[in-house]
Amino acid sequence: MVQIHEPAGVTIRTILRDLAATRSLDLELLAGGEGLDRRITIPHTQKTGLALSGFDAYLREGRVLVFGESEIRYLEGLDQPGRTAVLKRILAYPLPCVLVTDGLEPPVELMVEADRAHVPLLRTRTATPDAMSRLTAVLDTYLSARGVVHGVLLDILGLGVLVMGESGIGKSECALDLVVRGHRLVADDAVELRCRAQSFVLGSCPELTRHHMEIRGLGIINVQDMFGIASTRTSKRVELVVQLERWEPGREYDRLGVDDSFHELLGIRIPMVRMPVAPGRNVAILVEVAARNQLLRNSGHHAARRLVDRVNRDLELATIDSDTELESGEDL
Repeated sequence: MVQIHEPAGVTIRTILRDLAATRSLDLELLAGGEGLDRRITIPHTQKTGLALSGFDAYLREGRVLVFGESEIRYLEGLDQPGRTAVLKRILAYPLPCVLVTDGLEPPVELMVEADRAHVPLLRTRTATPDAMSRLTAVLDTYLSARGVVHGVLLDILGLGVLVMGESGIGKSECALDLVVRGHRLVADDAVELRCRAQSFVLGSCPELTRHHMEIRGLGIINVQDMFGIASTRTSKRVELVVQLERWEPGREYDRLGVDDSFHELLGIRIPMVRMPVAPGRNVAILVEVAARNQLLRNSGHHAARRLVDRVNRDLELATIDSDTELESGEDL
């Protein structure tokens, strides 16, 4: 079960503080300082220049409005009353902020109306396309869907494998065995998940428990101190889910693996393998083999389907030969 945490948005104050610290995008506040607690709720910026001419149906609440050179030059072409009227209408929308790119100097009326409407007016020296892509990437990190799942995340041969199952089934022991075999631990017990670009899920470990594992009978151990820095990593894309389940006598389990199974995490479908756990089964080796098999499937090699195809071809050939023999006997 994934505990999903929906982001409530990020404030302009936070964006200004964090971008100043990381220097990923230079931003300066020109006006509207009283609106720094406005929240951005949509990562994609909007550059709807037609809104200035009256077609503002596509202005969206919670999205940063970008003014590039074409918008600034359009405003400069209006007379002073016209500029004021246009900007009053635009800034009446619940916009989180307005971003001026290319280091352009905004009209005085824009700064006045931004102060009046308490809409932060920001400026960057970065060109419009680059500024929009950088800001979208930053906002995607803040606003992506997040969740926490009970399990263990490992990097096995470059594949992110999330091992799940009920408490006490042996997830941590399996992970420890895999670390001993040279694979890398990302997170144990609580795995933080984040959806990126609405196409893949990134898993990481909470800062407090990073590099640590709980092994029943041993207690808490630090994997990095015990096995070296190469035995851990901070995050990994989740590419395979292995669901550990207690072996139930009489239950039918998949014997071929022809049909693909999936597990949904934060709305993204991840390939899944159900792994029965029973005394005498080396779960760590089975999980590693599942990872190797998934890597082969990702490259187009599906062993089960190829075997089924060969069997079907042989059956077809045998049927054809049998029909041919029957026809020959009838001719005689």
